[in-house]
Amino acid sequence: MQNSEHQKQLIGRKDYADFPALDLTGIKTKIDTGAYTSSINCHWVKETVIDRKEVLVCKFLDPQHPKYTGKEYLFTTYKKKSIKSSNGISEDRFLIQTEIKLFNKVYSIDLSLTDRNLMKYDVLIGRKFLNKKFLVDTSVANLSHKLNRKQN
Repeated sequence: MQNSEHQKQLIGRKDYADFPALDLTGIKTKIDTGAYTSSINCHWVKETVIDRKEVLVCKFLDPQHPKYTGKEYLFTTYKKKSIKSSNGISEDRFLIQTEIKLFNKVYSIDLSLTDRNLMKYDVLIGRKFLNKKFLVDTSVANLSHKLNRKQN
């Protein structure tokens, strides 16, 4: 099923996604219709001032992750937002905008930065991103990943 005015791309309960601007490929992703905001594993983040401008500096994934690079990423555009986690507790998180690649298409996505070190999935994809683009079928998985492997 392809995107059109009335059709949405079918996506399963989990997949692998690429984040081109963050140099991350094949990242385990859970489709979470219970979450509004999408999030990514970020083990280190801080606000600082560089050249008299506030910036957000962070490192994605965690040092034990096989794809961890330790590279610091700088964001000059970001927000701070109160987000309620699955346990019902609200916490202030930084929110960045970047790109995600699914089904060989690159989309803009807002991601909250949080430590997901103990979680099974490095990324949660929430309703805000899924809305008007995807239809979730929980009986299938890795549809984008399978499409990418077929085409390569």
